[in-house]
Amino acid sequence: MIIKIVEKDDEVYNIQDLMDDLKKSRSVDECGAIFSFEGFVRGKEDDMDVSKLILTVADKEKAEQEIKDIVESVKIKYGVVEINVVHYIGEFYTGDSLFLISVLGNHRQETLDAIKEAIERVKFEIEFKKEEISNKGNKIIMAGG
Repeated sequence: MIIKIVEKDDEVYNIQDLMDDLKKSRSVDECGAIFSFEGFVRGKEDDMDVSKLILTVADKEKAEQEIKDIVESVKIKYGVVEINVVHYIGEFYTGDSLFLISVLGNHRQETLDAIKEAIERVKFEIEFKKEEISNKGNKIIMAGG
């Protein structure tokens, strides 16, 4: 299982890394679905051009534990085998990866439902602070933005 909040450039992960790790599961022979998602920096937000995004978290260890708790809850609710999550913090530009998640499950429907819920819960429950620097000035978005 990979659950990490990573400073940009300290460690590098991609979706394939998360999926390859899932395929090493002892239960992979019983599975038939992996869904993955990569969230990255958008260069346009409403009517502004975003030049940079700064993403921080007040307490990295607490946030990682909260992600682990979300993952365990989602695994139980949907009966999926495993979930890997990497969330980056730091300074980002258009196209930079921010959030990676992959879910391994027995069937596609519960695996798809699990990834949807995990994405939304991490976005809205973890206390990230996102600062967008744009042609219209700076905009700060707290958890849930």
